[in-house]
Amino acid sequence: MNLLFLGTSAGVPTKTRNVSGVALRESQGKGWYLIDCGEGTQHQVLHTKLSLNSLRAILITHVHGDHCYGLPGLLASAAMNGRTEPLTIVAPAGVKAWLDATFEATQVCLPFALAFIDSDELPTVEFERIAVTTSRLSHRAPSYAYGLTETKVDAALNIEKLTLKGIPRGPLWGQLKQGFDVEFGGERLKSRDFLISKHKPRKVVIAGDNDQPDLLSEACAGAQVLVHEATYTEAMAEKAGDVGHSYAKQVAAFAESVALPNLVLTHFSPRYQPNPHASPSIEDIRKEAQRVYLGSLYLARDFGEYSLDKAGHFAEIEGESLSAR
Repeated sequence: MNLLFLGTSAGVPTKTRNVSGVALRESQGKGWYLIDCGEGTQHQVLHTKLSLNSLRAILITHVHGDHCYGLPGLLASAAMNGRTEPLTIVAPAGVKAWLDATFEATQVCLPFALAFIDSDELPTVEFERIAVTTSRLSHRAPSYAYGLTETKVDAALNIEKLTLKGIPRGPLWGQLKQGFDVEFGGERLKSRDFLISKHKPRKVVIAGDNDQPDLLSEACAGAQVLVHEATYTEAMAEKAGDVGHSYAKQVAAFAESVALPNLVLTHFSPRYQPNPHASPSIEDIRKEAQRVYLGSLYLARDFGEYSLDKAGHFAEIEGESLSAR
């Protein structure tokens, strides 16, 4: 799994940061998922090797513009680039109503089907290689976190269990090994019941705007990485509470309390400058979080890319990778 940040600013873009957007790549192939799609996201994608034809799904955390205003343009561009495969969108109901009205007013007719899933119902959605769970957060508008867990984990057949079940060697074993459920003896056999995983499934939790990080306690169980907003520092705690956002110490303390091994902070207010010698700066957010969090801490930047390997090791990819900047 790879995470590629397409925008890390809160509310409005800056000269160095676009508004919210994160791409999660599957561990094999070119398939990827887009979590949030702020205005200008399609421009950010143009600076990467990501293809809109390989996009599996779009997950929108909430209806605020810095998280969804880029949707109509990105979908229209996907159409003009020749996409015909259906696309799933998981988002609050208001996003669908807004998209429908926008497409009608601007006479957009997509050549591919959109399957809309209402995140207000807290769905669990399974794709070919990724399962997505939804968790409710606390913000001025209904806001959600998405847990993305790989489903195709390297595994070996449980020979003892197969033998006890009386399943003969041959094609059925092969199908179970490849992850397919099979019929045997009038019974539907689940592939997962006959496989021994070689490593723990990789799981990443990506949260929308949220002023109560502890709401993610259950969602973060088994996760190696949490991506969460840190719009402000503690000096702005009152402001953060008024607008439904978190500050660095608050998120970091939560991550420490649940022993999360990796924390990525993002969605920084434009008031925090990239120059570490300026005041206030992004470095202030880093220092505040590091005082209470002992795990591996990362502050996201536009086009920063991170890899989560099979062993659960998470690290930033240095130099050229997906991005072609």
